[in-house]
Amino acid sequence: MHTDRLNSNPVGSRSGPLPPSVAWRAVARCVVESARMLATGTVRWPRGNVGRRLRFADGTSGEVYRETVVAAPPVEPCLLVVCFRLRLVRGRGHVLFRWESWLNTPLFVGFPGFVSKLWLADDEHGRYRGVYEWDGADLADHYARSLWRVLALVSEPGSIDFRIVPGVRRDEALADPGLLDADPSAPEWWCPAGTS
Repeated sequence: MHTDRLNSNPVGSRSGPLPPSVAWRAVARCVVESARMLATGTVRWPRGNVGRRLRFADGTSGEVYRETVVAAPPVEPCLLVVCFRLRLVRGRGHVLFRWESWLNTPLFVGFPGFVSKLWLADDEHGRYRGVYEWDGADLADHYARSLWRVLALVSEPGSIDFRIVPGVRRDEALADPGLLDADPSAPEWWCPAGTS
């Protein structure tokens, strides 16, 4: 575990989504690889984090309702946090989305570098977050910019965003948010601030 604060300059979504043809090819490759991984039992759904509430620097929080993990530990760990707000989903629709989201698993586990994902329920502003550990910041960026095309089909315009923090493991950041060296004068939606 790191003991010093990281000089973690998060990489954001300023570059936007990948071109549609590039993103959809990447998603198609992912679905094929995901099917292989699911068939061979490479993907697991541990329950240890389910029910845990993650707080963020902007004062919001979300409850973990699922975790997805593959067996391989990262060589170049990075934290990836993705955020979006669903279009036209209100009230009980959020419960239905959480049930349906099982079907979304093949859209991410087969991307190169995927290690784990915490699925968070909608926060106080109706935003969903995925808190990932990825192996390689460039691979995390490729995934997030490809995923953007999928999320755009169901998300409110302008609500999709992501941040990548190279060199930090997900569980380290959640256990000690001080590792992220975030600017306390500008609290951000992506920055973990503890658990409850």
